[in-house]
Amino acid sequence: MRNQVDLEPLPACGPPRANRAKRRLATGGVASVVAGHSMGADSIDFLGPFGFDGVWLEAEHGPADWERLGDLSRACDLWSLSALMRLRRMDASLVARALTLGVHGIVIPQVKSPEEARSLVDAAKFAPVGQRSVSRGRRSYANPDFLARDNDETLLVVQLEDPEVLEICEDIAAIEHLDVAFIAPNDLAQAMGYQGQPDHPKVVAAIEDGLRRIAAVGGAVPGTFCKADAAPRLIQLGVRFLYVSYDAWIAQAGGEWLRGLREADARS
Repeated sequence: MRNQVDLEPLPACGPPRANRAKRRLATGGVASVVAGHSMGADSIDFLGPFGFDGVWLEAEHGPADWERLGDLSRACDLWSLSALMRLRRMDASLVARALTLGVHGIVIPQVKSPEEARSLVDAAKFAPVGQRSVSRGRRSYANPDFLARDNDETLLVVQLEDPEVLEICEDIAAIEHLDVAFIAPNDLAQAMGYQGQPDHPKVVAAIEDGLRRIAAVGGAVPGTFCKADAAPRLIQLGVRFLYVSYDAWIAQAGGEWLRGLREADARS
């Protein structure tokens, strides 16, 4: 006969309530968000111990889809990472769907006006701040205060991608409840006539000017893509949301390893 053991009931648990990247910004820090050409749940588990604040789930140009989104955001939950999903366009139903499936924040590309930025706030925030349809989703299951608290835990990013919108970047950064105004270097370079040249002096000057002006507003913080050696310069400009891609690390490390191999082979 098996021994009978009285077990204490397990405490209710669920997704972390705090949005790590948003909390980082709220305390005056710099949020680091990692992306890559592929981002599966196993990739997130691998990246989790490194200490990033968030993971960029790519649904504009990449493979992030609705069927996998719950698992991707759950993998982020395991490491207290913020799951940020870039949608292909501003669509209120897509914003609500992504949040219901568990992401912590939304990124909208090609925003061209303060009105478009405000429409993201309306779609992502429950009343009285916005008009998000009331659908709870898995993040509410262990959180009885979900409807009251989720507005404070949702991070919103808009991307500015052409010179015309940089002219009004202060107006966009001033939209209440918007967290990040992100200048996209590659798209800006293309719009300025310098395709594939985000490091062209005129493009860099436009980016730096826009970042300074966004930072001066004191509303949404400036964000942009960050190369390995660029963080100190960008932080000095006031940037507090840094997007980094692991693709560059793989390419650099792989190239260096192969060069070492070829040199060793040539000497043998």
